[in-house]
Amino acid sequence: MTKIENVELEFLTLPDYEALKEAMIEAYPSMPEAYWKEMHIQALIDKFPEGQVKIVVNGELAGCALAIIVDYDRFEARHTYREVTAGYTFNTHKDSGDVLYGIDVFIKPE
Repeated sequence: MTKIENVELEFLTLPDYEALKEAMIEAYPSMPEAYWKEMHIQALIDKFPEGQVKIVVNGELAGCALAIIVDYDRFEARHTYREVTAGYTFNTHKDSGDVLYGIDVFIKPE
């Protein structure tokens, strides 16, 4: 195990995409094709940049958290992931919403 010398929490940016993709593949080894596409990350950054964060350990992207804000009254207590993300377009994000909805959270296994 590598010694942790520095941990930073930063906002995710599109230039982080390749490192993010690699981290997702490592975090979800049983689903190697299940990483977010660049267009999804761009949409999240465009809609809610403050809700997309990355963890950087010793200068390398180690994980992230992706989120949107939704108006919970628009959804029943029983809803699908596809419904709350508007088919992965994230068009349900509303700055004036009342619930922070976690889209994904992961940390690389190493």
